[in-house]
Amino acid sequence: MAKEILTKIKLQCPGGQATPAPPVGPALGQHGVNIGQFVKQFNDKTKDLQGMVTPVEITVFKDKSFTFILKSPPASVLIKQLAGVAKGSAEPNKQKVGQVTRQQLKEIASRKLADLNADDLEAAAKVIEGTARNMGVRVVD
Repeated sequence: MAKEILTKIKLQCPGGQATPAPPVGPALGQHGVNIGQFVKQFNDKTKDLQGMVTPVEITVFKDKSFTFILKSPPASVLIKQLAGVAKGSAEPNKQKVGQVTRQQLKEIASRKLADLNADDLEAAAKVIEGTARNMGVRVVD
């Protein structure tokens, strides 16, 4: 018999560096989840993503047990990393902060394909390209 689901929690934590401090502690604590156990399991699974923001979807069951699914890092984080910029432009239509190639966008798209609302790699690359443009990052061939 399947366990009855109490709630689903979505968080973004730095890979390999989650702590019981906010936002993790309060989000899990209010549902009675063992915070230390989650932090240990999350850090073990994400030790190869040191410091990179990693979305996680936690399913909490009635008996206070939990499971979680790791998602790929946000496209904006990956684009900033490739373009070598600290943050996106405040005025993306006027001020460009960096540039990435279409090949780099395809690499990001292939990494995020499972999490995107796209059928193939070309459509996913267009989604990522739109994100880059909205950040003020120029896309070059």
